[in-house]
Amino acid sequence: MFGNYLIGLREGLEASLVVCILIAYLVKTDRRDALKPIWIGIGVAVGVALAFGAGLEFGSQELTFEAQELLGGTLSIVAVVLVTWMVFWMRRTARHLKAELHGRLDAALRMGTGALVATAFLAVGREGLETALFVWASVRASSDGSYAPLAGVVLGLLTAVLLGWLFYRGALRINLAKFFTWTGGMLVVVAAGVLAYGVHDLQEARFLDGLADKAFDVSATIPPDSWYGTLLKGVFNFQPDPTVLQVTVWALYLVPTLALFLAPIGSGPSVRVEKQKAIDEQAEAEASAETNG
Repeated sequence: MFGNYLIGLREGLEASLVVCILIAYLVKTDRRDALKPIWIGIGVAVGVALAFGAGLEFGSQELTFEAQELLGGTLSIVAVVLVTWMVFWMRRTARHLKAELHGRLDAALRMGTGALVATAFLAVGREGLETALFVWASVRASSDGSYAPLAGVVLGLLTAVLLGWLFYRGALRINLAKFFTWTGGMLVVVAAGVLAYGVHDLQEARFLDGLADKAFDVSATIPPDSWYGTLLKGVFNFQPDPTVLQVTVWALYLVPTLALFLAPIGSGPSVRVEKQKAIDEQAEAEASAETNG
C-alpha cells in the first residue's frame, strides 16, 4: 500500500504544482477570465486519465490468460520506462518549471480559449496518463485481491491535492528539491519491483523462458500471507520465489538507475566536457582579441 501511496503522492503533487502555478499566474496578472478554460482543460485531462485506467482494467479482463500476462508484462515495462524518465526529467527541470509554464501560458493567452484548454490539458494530462498506467501496473503486481493498493493511490492523490492547496495559500513551505529527490529515489525502488513482476508476467505468457529457474525460495521464512510478507510486497513488490531472470533484471535496473539518480547534478563526464570546451573557446577568443589588438 505504501508504494502505491507514494505513486499517488508523487504524481499527484506534480500535477497539483502545475495547477497552482497556472492559476496563481492568471490571478496575479489579473486574467481571471482565463481561469474557466484552464479548469476545463484540467477536467478533461483527469477524465481522460480515468478513462485510460478503466480501459486498461476492464479491457484486459476479456483476454485469455496468456494474453493478459503478455499485456500486463509489456505495459509494466512501459510504465517503468515512463516513470524513470519522469523522475529524471523532474530532477533536471524542476527549478525551471515555473518559468516554462509561464511562457506557455503567455503564448496560450495570445492565441485564445482553445489554446488555454490545450495548455492545461497537456500540462496535467501527461502526469495523469503516467499515473494511470503505473498505478494499474503496480496494483496488478500486488495481486492480493484486496483494495489496499487502490486505497493507497487514492490517499496519495488526496494528500497531494491538500499539499497543493496549502502551497497555493502560502500556508506550507518545504524544500521541493529534496522532496522530489527522496520520493524519486523511492519510486525507482518501487519501479524495480514492478519491472521484475513485468518480467514474471512475460515468462508466464511464455514470451520469455526461465519460469522454472528460481533464484531462491524463502516462502517458508517469509510467507506471502504474513504481515511482513504483505508489507514487503506492498512496498517493494517483493516476491519470495523469483526467477533468475527477475532478479537479474531487477539488479541491472535498480543499481545503475539509483546511482545515476542520486549522483550530484552536473557531475557527469558530458557536463565536464562541455565546461572544458567552453573554457577553451573563451581562451581562444581572448587570444584572438589580443592578437587583433
